[in-house]
Amino acid sequence: MNKPFRLDEHRRRPQPPLAPPPDRYFEQLPMRVMQRVQATNPAPAATWGWLSALSAPLRTALASAVVLGGFAASFLLSPEATIQPVASTSLAQVPREELVQYLMASEQRVTLSDLAELPAAQNLPTDTYLHASPDELQEVLDGQPSEETYL
Repeated sequence: MNKPFRLDEHRRRPQPPLAPPPDRYFEQLPMRVMQRVQATNPAPAATWGWLSALSAPLRTALASAVVLGGFAASFLLSPEATIQPVASTSLAQVPREELVQYLMASEQRVTLSDLAELPAAQNLPTDTYLHASPDELQEVLDGQPSEETYL
């Protein structure tokens, strides 16, 4: 088993004394750094120089006009999208054999009533139902076929 290491048990090596900094070194340091790093203001590009001459609200209006113009141009230049009923077209393209295999492989059984097409609902005007009297309602309800199991 290794003996635990304790830093206090070991003596430090003697350090050589540090040399003092030159006279007025820290007072002159900021100026030396500033002399080496000259802030060069690059001249604005000739093509964008006119933009800096504009006022801030005018530049903002110009930027919004450019964005709006880009959006309008992309909208007008894009090809027209054709809207198609995706479900009916894609379902019609599926081969019948694959459709039957999918329905047979699913865990829920599909009956013929699930596959039957429902007739379109009749579009009757709604004003015929708005002012029905209780006698008319009773006549219509009596005319409906009823099964004996519900009575």
